[in-house]
Amino acid sequence: MKYFWILLMFIGPLAMAQQDQKTIRGTVSDGRVPLSDVAITVEGGGASTFSDASGAYSITARPGDVVRYTYQGMKTLRIRVEDVTRILSPTMAMDVAELEEVVVVGSNRKSQRDLDREYVINERLIRTAYGILNADTAPGNIRFMNEDDITPIYLCILDLLRNRFAGIRVVGDCAGGGAPPSTGQITNIQGVVQSDADSFSEFEDLAPQRVYIRGTSSIFNQRAALFDVDGQIFLDPPIWLDINQIKRLAILNNFATTTQYGNLGAGGVIVINTLAGSPKGGRLKDQARLRNNFQTGPILSRASVEAGEPTYYQELNAAASATDAMAVYEKYASRYASSPYFVMDAYRHFYEDRGDQAFADEIVSSHSYLFSKNPVNMKALAYIYESQSRTDKAHEAYKEVMRMRPNYGQSYMDLANSYRDLGRYDNAAAQYKRYDYLVEENLIPVDTTDFVPILNREYNNLLFLHQAGIVSPSNRESLYVEEETFQGTRLVFEWNDGEAEFDLQFVNPENQYHIWKHSLASDAERIMREKEIGFNAEEFLIDSSLPGTWEINVRYYGNKSLSPTYVKVTIYDNYGTRSQRKEVRVFKLSLKDTNQRLFTLTKGATVALN
Repeated sequence: MKYFWILLMFIGPLAMAQQDQKTIRGTVSDGRVPLSDVAITVEGGGASTFSDASGAYSITARPGDVVRYTYQGMKTLRIRVEDVTRILSPTMAMDVAELEEVVVVGSNRKSQRDLDREYVINERLIRTAYGILNADTAPGNIRFMNEDDITPIYLCILDLLRNRFAGIRVVGDCAGGGAPPSTGQITNIQGVVQSDADSFSEFEDLAPQRVYIRGTSSIFNQRAALFDVDGQIFLDPPIWLDINQIKRLAILNNFATTTQYGNLGAGGVIVINTLAGSPKGGRLKDQARLRNNFQTGPILSRASVEAGEPTYYQELNAAASATDAMAVYEKYASRYASSPYFVMDAYRHFYEDRGDQAFADEIVSSHSYLFSKNPVNMKALAYIYESQSRTDKAHEAYKEVMRMRPNYGQSYMDLANSYRDLGRYDNAAAQYKRYDYLVEENLIPVDTTDFVPILNREYNNLLFLHQAGIVSPSNRESLYVEEETFQGTRLVFEWNDGEAEFDLQFVNPENQYHIWKHSLASDAERIMREKEIGFNAEEFLIDSSLPGTWEINVRYYGNKSLSPTYVKVTIYDNYGTRSQRKEVRVFKLSLKDTNQRLFTLTKGATVALN
């Protein structure tokens, strides 16, 4: 019966959302001028239209639909419609094709030195005999396996390849049985391969063990794969290698990635990096220090940003007394009666600056209609309550968001953390279990790349610190708590609007910086995935290897409408220890295309960016 009600609560609102068509309006531009005749279509046979001479358009779509924007010479945009989507005014970027055989000055291509520094933290890098290869930028598809994916049940490399990689043919076994022995004279010394030219063409099919990863060129002359183990070349599979010592394994099966191996690599190459042959890297890597990026140019302070806020904001702050501030509020209340941002600004002013809780609460209460049916506005209000340590009110707001968005993964994490703030640890754990159940039943989608690692860290931290409030002493030994591998400062950024686009800049004490980009231009797939899964969050981990003051800045690009975006930053100090503490800060982003200061951290820090 309990699961029946869970299903009703989840499926009901979702089904209703999928049935409700809405009209979406907006203006398409290139960032400077409007674009006319942009083809705008709803994918899957939905409505279609074109933008007019002023770039304006309107189209009907349902939540979950994908609206496509196509214009010659511009990169195609795909935007998923959400429950609150009413205005979409995207900016299209030039589609610049890179020509072959041209010299690019100041290329962003990473050097081998850069890749060497990143090797420890980037699991998509593999060391070959000819340098480090990046699986994400290398031509063709590279099949990859990391040490976490390797189980110690296999006797040797042959068993691992045979059972874990589809399409690979393995000849022979770990005991040495297989085809007749080779008659070709092949030797290998420190990665230099010498072969007898007369017998080279026949060696492949005659050895006891062989691995074939490419289609055969002929029945009688199959090319076996070459093995590159920590930079040393082996024609025979390294069955002597302990499987537990493999750190990374990559299969190179296209000519672009194997050409440096010459004819010997014609059958493909299996590259293995071992734990002993790989650099040690237990510490986090400062991504800013890996690059020659030094902070220059103006950074607007919070005071400068607030100086550009609306007139009502300036007059509230300038009011000499609480009575004068109330008069200012009454002056603008009717004009901004439909603006949730005015309401939240006024609420924060009277609660935080004037200390008038009753009047502040009355402001929100009298404008509850702006929040009760809009999860984006309600989430922003929950952020503000949480930053003020008003945990009861924040909890009620997050419950309302859950009611409106039971199919969003973020709703479960937010509500779980809200229960945790109230000291109701068993309820918090139940929310994670509830989410896990819905995922297992395929009732909501799951993302293991970006959201689940954050969710898992939150859940494990809950178990680590509050086992006593979740399970009885008799069952505590059976509760598995993953060992926390990170201790330091953890920053969790969350934003209320799924359309928000921005860059986060982390400037280290040596004035070097790293930028995390969240925009359609830089990572359209991630934003599409966020909407499909229903989350808006990213975490950054900080340790104490670089003492000094860190600056965290933001450049806001908008949210395809004229409304602000609210960003919540949860700062965990001494994370992963019994003395863990947290602080919540909320920032309203409205000023666009300007690098502005969010806050600073004065302590040892190395930022590990995902």
